[in-house]
Amino acid sequence: MTFREYAEKNIVILDGAMGSLLEDYGIKAGEPTELWSMTHSSEIRSVHRAYFDAGSNVVNTNTFGANLLKYSEDELDEIVRCAIECAREAKAESRGKQEKFIALDIGPTGKLLAPFGDLSFEKAYESFAALVRLGEKYGADLITVETMNDSYETKAALLAVKENSDLPVIITNAYGADGKLLSGASPEVMAAILEGMGADYIGANCSLGPDALISVIEKLSNASSVPIVFKPNAGLPEVRDGKTVYNLSADEFAEAVSRAVSLGASLIGGCCGTTPAYIAELVRVCSNLKKTTHTSNPGTVITSYCRAHNFDGGITLIGERINPTGKRRLRQAVEERDIDFILGIASEEEECGAHALDVNVGAPGTDEEEFLPKLVSAIQYTTSLPLCIDSSDIKAMEAALRVYNGKALINSVNGKKESMDSVFPLVKKYGGVVIALTLDENGIPKTADERISIARKILTEAEKWGIDKRDIIFDPLAMAISVDKDSALVTLETVRRIKNELGCHTSLGVSNISFGLPERGAINSSFFAMAISLGLSAAIMNPASEEMMRTYFASRALLGLDVNFSKYIEKFDGQAKKPVVESVSLSGADALSEAIIKGLSDRASKITAELLKEKSPLDVVNENIIPALNKVGNDYAAGIVYLPGLLLSAETAKAAFAEIKAWSELSGEKKVKRDLRIVMATVKGDIHDIGKNIVKLLLENYGFEVIDLGKDVSPRAIVCAARENAADIIALSALMTTTVPAMEETVKLAKSELAGVKIMVGGAVMNSDYAKRIGADYYGSDAMAAVRYAEEILSKKNN
Repeated sequence: MTFREYAEKNIVILDGAMGSLLEDYGIKAGEPTELWSMTHSSEIRSVHRAYFDAGSNVVNTNTFGANLLKYSEDELDEIVRCAIECAREAKAESRGKQEKFIALDIGPTGKLLAPFGDLSFEKAYESFAALVRLGEKYGADLITVETMNDSYETKAALLAVKENSDLPVIITNAYGADGKLLSGASPEVMAAILEGMGADYIGANCSLGPDALISVIEKLSNASSVPIVFKPNAGLPEVRDGKTVYNLSADEFAEAVSRAVSLGASLIGGCCGTTPAYIAELVRVCSNLKKTTHTSNPGTVITSYCRAHNFDGGITLIGERINPTGKRRLRQAVEERDIDFILGIASEEEECGAHALDVNVGAPGTDEEEFLPKLVSAIQYTTSLPLCIDSSDIKAMEAALRVYNGKALINSVNGKKESMDSVFPLVKKYGGVVIALTLDENGIPKTADERISIARKILTEAEKWGIDKRDIIFDPLAMAISVDKDSALVTLETVRRIKNELGCHTSLGVSNISFGLPERGAINSSFFAMAISLGLSAAIMNPASEEMMRTYFASRALLGLDVNFSKYIEKFDGQAKKPVVESVSLSGADALSEAIIKGLSDRASKITAELLKEKSPLDVVNENIIPALNKVGNDYAAGIVYLPGLLLSAETAKAAFAEIKAWSELSGEKKVKRDLRIVMATVKGDIHDIGKNIVKLLLENYGFEVIDLGKDVSPRAIVCAARENAADIIALSALMTTTVPAMEETVKLAKSELAGVKIMVGGAVMNSDYAKRIGADYYGSDAMAAVRYAEEILSKKNN
């Protein structure tokens, strides 16, 4: 029986933790567990066998920390071969009679992907792909990608699986206490991305205990139609006698996890702190439970890295302005690769109320394959809105879809065989919602009947590719009434019939209807209102058009889509007092702050250079840069801005500081900095530094001096560095439970030898109670919390 066959009819019992059991076998803090498959194969077999004996259907191979970034190809080959062999031998030796399978385990790289880190998407992809190919080579039954806290890295891993293997794949992410990934993705976002790309099973693991993660499971279940996976920790970590333990007993854990079955979870197990005893209890508790049939229909959804937009919720506005056709200044920006100018347009469209942004660079002489993915990469972190990848160049479309961090809207496919053969494979591979034009080899039909016929043909062909009709939005084509007086009537009739007869969404490029006529806004807004009344789902339009936006808000109110008319009132009550959105300029007291908030690095540099002609560097820092960073930081804390946006603003502030540094060196002035030194390190035995690097970036861009000792740093080295640099704060990071004792040791050593130095700790395995137990002064829950603590210490120091 294959894994897919078994999972279709049964609750699948997964295994539990590996690292905590190896501690009992004597593994040292920070010692790579993946090497034990070669050096301590009997111990690894023993762990796998214990889980099989406890009732697990699946054990993960001992490869969580193995990747091409740490090992050569030959070393990785041997690690995977030995790991799968250990699991296979354990399976043969185990006593249980249940169905048993071996999953190649893939964990995160431990690095932050570009543009905020130094790891490119393609290097991450190739690291994962090498593991996947080896899993196929040595006979894994399925692949598990787990503990991913970044949607972009998750995409790289899933893409590597789908392009290099036909094995079923489980994808689980590590969600924080706020119910989101570190990079800001919600369960709804991840469900759309992962199901769209073809993940077989999706869910949550690690990070928290079952009660804290149960809401994530419920959201994943409601937002997807694939089976759900639940593999939480055994509660919260504690330190007892120098060892990390978790606060839930086996029966408490099993009871909590079993409740997720009724919510749609059908693959269940444990993560940190769980043992074979926990899995045995889980088997006992779930022995009489039936697999819940998961039939959720999530609807038509597109996403950015942090925001999901559902077309079933009303009328979707797709900003049309990032398209050089007929726009001289934008065409110039495309030709000159003036990305900051285009980013300014994206920000304006978001502020005007767009739900998604169309991105098109199709100007004569433009290398779309080179520029479109570059622009998409820049825009997707400047705005939180989903993007519509718009190109007739199939290579450019794929290049942009590959780097896009989310589930994109794809513009477009049509009824021509060549078009469907080119576009549908991309929709299937990368996931997405595709706009389908109702035209074919015979051109644009004159009648609604003919356009409906083409729509049916497109649906039939899409089904062959396994693309659900919910991921197709039809464009019935709005043609100029100045050329054909009946064209609007045909389009409107097609909108109505597509909704009523095919049950699909529709979208229109509204402004085409008025081409060649005066007072185009009146025609456009009236046509828009008529289309909405017949069921139009979306419009590609200019959200800065007051006439169009009035029609949009009024239509929502009239159709009962605006509860208590809240959006209508918000839009028009006291509107005269609201400022008109304008592009970021190179002048004005707030121009630099605005550029930092919007993440426009080149513009921030130019504005800073202008400000330094009339203001001192310190005034620029205190009056422009720090207030802007504080605004973004407060928005981050409020959940309005997510990590990529926070980092983008920090990088922009870095560009402003670089301009100040260059000016200071030329003028001979003293370097501007804030009088606080922070020694930072990931503790001994821990090789993960994503969190540390994020905190470092934020602290530096607030003007603090950071001495970064790197990762896997001994307690003595940290204390010596703090003494030599007269540090005010020691900031420690730990991601692994096995390295928390090293953090505790560092804290004790620092407290005993360095009077007055404050200790700040953070990382995935930490919490405020845990920090107090090991003697730390502060727990930094995220990068902004670390900044706020540094500012507090600086204020006390200055007073």
